[in-house]
Amino acid sequence: MKVVIIEDEKLSADHLSLLLKKIDVHIEVIKYIDTVKSTVKLFQEGLQCDLIFMDIHLADGNSFEIFSKIAIAAPIIFTTAYDNYAIQAFKQNSIDYLLKPISFQDVQFAMDKYNKQQIVNKQLLETFADKYKQLNESIKTRFMVKVGETIETVQTSEIHHFETKESMSFLVTNKGKKYIIESTLDQLENILPLQHFFRINRKIIIHIDAIEKVKVHFNSRLFITAHTLEGDAQIVSRERVTDFKKWLDK
Repeated sequence: MKVVIIEDEKLSADHLSLLLKKIDVHIEVIKYIDTVKSTVKLFQEGLQCDLIFMDIHLADGNSFEIFSKIAIAAPIIFTTAYDNYAIQAFKQNSIDYLLKPISFQDVQFAMDKYNKQQIVNKQLLETFADKYKQLNESIKTRFMVKVGETIETVQTSEIHHFETKESMSFLVTNKGKKYIIESTLDQLENILPLQHFFRINRKIIIHIDAIEKVKVHFNSRLFITAHTLEGDAQIVSRERVTDFKKWLDK
């Protein structure tokens, strides 16, 4: 674990470094910085770390000036002899606010908070990654369709639209070929890539590339020109118009 200590009192910085080593020998203090100017310069040049211990009063000013000049991604544990900056400190990416003189127990407690936060963040990332993976795995990129006694593959990029008629669902290609499929339109909405497909009404899910023209229709609806659609199948229902416009504009 890599730590940066921003502190203008060398004795305080050395004391903190010793406390950190007592807590975990694997903690490495990679940089000591004693001014606002040096802190801004080093982070602008690409200095990276896992955690920062930051004094509030530095040799050339208040450390909060740093945040008006650069964005710091690493979590921060503030260290100070003053207790009147706590609210301002917690507006930053802070873990804790330690008052000097800092004891072993203070640093241990702050590090425990940091470690717990890292565990929570890791769990959230893993959960997000799992959900993202599940979502991607469930999104269809092609459909298998039956043609006589054979099975053919239709890529989603080849699909003009899906439609339902007389309780049956059909896949219609850009070339006008129509295939019966087992999925309902409700089911298709959950497995199609939403950036490419939109359900414009109760009977039609259309691919964005199939839309040639859109114009205002009566009764707050929209009318789509698409070469294989006719009549009511071309109308975006009133309750879907707002979402349809947002989808087109992405």
